Amino acid sequence: MSILKHETVVVPVDFSEESQNALRGAVELAGDAGKVYVVHVLPPLEAISPAVVWGDLSDETRIEAVKTYASKFLKDQGAESANIEVRVGSPGYEVTEYAQEINADVIVISSHGYHGIKRMLLGSVAEAVIRHAHCAVYVLRRQDAE
Repeated sequence: MSILKHETVVVPVDFSEESQNALRGAVELAGDAGKVYVVHVLPPLEAISPAVVWGDLSDETRIEAVKTYASKFLKDQGAESANIEVRVGSPGYEVTEYAQEINADVIVISSHGYHGIKRMLLGSVAEAVIRHAHCAVYVLRRQDAE
């Protein structure tokens, strides 16, 4: 595989400005939004949450809501032909697992640029992806990182 040839590009998004930048970078690398696979990972539901107990909320309803929002997000970014995947679980694990399943050439991920206590408390999805990915990972650093 050529380092410049990217037929399958995975980009995790949280719908922030940083993930918009990662999406633009992924489309640029792929040369076509149809080769871009956008993935969003939802945290697992708490079994004791009132909405779960009363049956008003499920993973299926959350996934459908995110897919609807993601379609609008992609259209707003000019990448409506990108593929959408929504998963539930640990973000770092789910992103790398998805990339492996579709045999991605590269993962393009934004970094929120946290350091020190904030990073220790919040963790780092980008770091988990770098550690566990089977393919190249491009990390885009936030310009105004703290």
